[in-house]
Amino acid sequence: MRFVRNALVIVGVLALGLVVTAEAGAGRPGEQLRWRLDRVVAILEDGALKGRPDARRTALRDAASEIFDFTEITRRSLGRHWQTATPAEREELTRLLAALLERAYVGRIEQYSGERIVMAGETIDGDLATVRTRLHRKGGIEIPVDYRLYRVGDRWLAYDVTIEGVSLIANYRAQFSRIIQRSSAQALVQRLRATLE
Repeated sequence: MRFVRNALVIVGVLALGLVVTAEAGAGRPGEQLRWRLDRVVAILEDGALKGRPDARRTALRDAASEIFDFTEITRRSLGRHWQTATPAEREELTRLLAALLERAYVGRIEQYSGERIVMAGETIDGDLATVRTRLHRKGGIEIPVDYRLYRVGDRWLAYDVTIEGVSLIANYRAQFSRIIQRSSAQALVQRLRATLE
């Protein structure tokens, strides 16, 4: 499915840019994102976890859940269809999309080979923020990656990522909407299940 392939590309770019440099104010969105990405790097570099792949993957999934709000990603990806989905469909779609993103995130992150993200600034508008970064890949390639976050209490959680102007949420919303309009939310559930098998 095309949306899965596109999501894997986006998540892969996110996962490869794990070394973060620059300073931000304590508790600010960019600083919180940097701390969480630093945790991912620590997991990758933990010698005790290198010989225990299941424990390492669990730790990486936990770290991903500290960065991303999968319910919010799903809600925004479904757009207007979120309102018409049953509570059971919402719950299952959230679980399936989280599993898809986590699997892609963990799979790509294990291919980490020293790429880094440089913080390029942040914009805060009330409870919403955008953290602008630049992914520096080998060969001098620089890719703009923007994280869109929202505040939950004193935490900032990502609900969207834009890479070179391509939004994860907009990509999913367009593809999910086509599936639901042609069939139903349950058809989307079935397609996501099949992708994860």
